[in-house]
Amino acid sequence: MRKKDILTPIGITLGFIMIMLAILAKGGTEGVTSFLDISSIFVVIGGLMASLLINFKMEQIKLTGKVINETFHKNNQRMPELVDKFILLAERARREGILALENEMDEVDDEFLKKGILLAVDGIEPEVIQDIMNAEITAMEERHYRGRAILEKAGEYAPAWGMIGTLVGLVLMLNSLSDPATLGPKMAVALLTTLYGTIMANLVFIPMKNKLEQKTEEEMFTRQIIIEGVIGVQSGQNPRILEEKLRAFLSNEKENQKDKDDVLTGENVNEA
Repeated sequence: MRKKDILTPIGITLGFIMIMLAILAKGGTEGVTSFLDISSIFVVIGGLMASLLINFKMEQIKLTGKVINETFHKNNQRMPELVDKFILLAERARREGILALENEMDEVDDEFLKKGILLAVDGIEPEVIQDIMNAEITAMEERHYRGRAILEKAGEYAPAWGMIGTLVGLVLMLNSLSDPATLGPKMAVALLTTLYGTIMANLVFIPMKNKLEQKTEEEMFTRQIIIEGVIGVQSGQNPRILEEKLRAFLSNEKENQKDKDDVLTGENVNEA
């Protein structure tokens, strides 16, 4: 089961709370109601949905919920654990032969890793394995790009529709210049659509798109490590050499975290 990424809901909630506090600090509870306008919401939300329907195919639109849901989860794979897994596979392959690894696949959750090991067990040439797995990485990158493109475009369209709503409000305001007392309220309402569009873009859509982009980069990096590990296991590389090679991919921060985990584990064992 994937872990929840609590930073996404915390960030969105914190952003809205700060905006509300700023409004309350200046205008009190009456100031909050002045920032609510149904017609402005209709313009921004309705216009945004219309633009996305024109821009994307229905198959992509249907995936919007799934794409947004991805920003509330994080990748399970930890690099040090992945390296340790390859060390165990390399040791068993050298001790019992590459065919013995087929029995290990029931304990492997990562489908990409499982596919690579099975290709190695089948005796596929290393160059062919690299080509197959790199092609899968390219396909994954393309799928992820098409998924987050919806959020990217939503981040572009939301402020534009906010401006359109403001222009509509200004036109209506200019048509009622004969009543100067209504100019101020109507100007305020006209500006709300720009506010709504800007908040939606910069607090929701663009940050979500950037998070998905980072997750794609992390997954591609992980899969490159898997390819190196699979080739190393298939070639019968010494487990210690393979370990050093794979740990070169890890950042110092992750290495330090692993050391801390090992220390804590050791302390727990000693206490027991």
